[in-house]
Order: sequence, then C-alpha cells, then structure tokens
Amino acid sequence: MTSTQHRDLAAGRWWELTLAEQLGNVGSEVSRAARWTGRNPHLARKALHRALELFDLTMADPRHRQSPARLREISRAREVVADFFAGPNQYGSTASSLQKYFDAYALAARR
Repeated sequence: MTSTQHRDLAAGRWWELTLAEQLGNVGSEVSRAARWTGRNPHLARKALHRALELFDLTMADPRHRQSPARLREISRAREVVADFFAGPNQYGSTASSLQKYFDAYALAARR
C-alpha cells in the first residue's frame, strides 16, 4: 500500500465521520474484496488495500487514540480481515462472518 487511494479522506475528512460510519465504509471495501476473490484476484487485492488504508485512517483518528479499548477493537478487526484475505485464516473467518460484523456498523451509522 504505497499510494493513497482515499486522498480526500486522508486529508482529514475521514475524522469527521463517526466510528460506525468509518467501519461501515471499511466493510464496503471488505465486501468488495470478498466478492472479487476467486473471480478477479487483482480487483480483490485492490479492494483489500483500500480497506486496510481505511483501517489505518481509522486507527489514526485522534478520537480513537484516546480509548485503548476502541483502538484494540479496530486493530483486531484489521488483523482479522488481513488474516482472512492474505494470511492462513487462523481466526476461521468467513466472508459471511465479516459481512455480518461490518453490517452492524453500517446499520448503526444509518440510525
């Protein structure tokens, strides 16, 4: 991940979103990566990179840095996603379980 895919978000707009909105957006990229896995590995990899970039922006958000528990949750979610797509899947994740996790944030963001 050498280039920034979300330049406007990296410029600070990302930090204006709530945690639910941030993780809901991460979930959209995770969903794209899952959909493309097996059909177009290049597009799946690009979506994964975008998701990881959004995770990094979320972890850099000063609001989350003040809460060790919140930062641990975000970091663990990033670890699980990376493990599912690029690792040995030691957590036993499925595309469906990841979808369910992130959908909860997307729904919370709409309330």
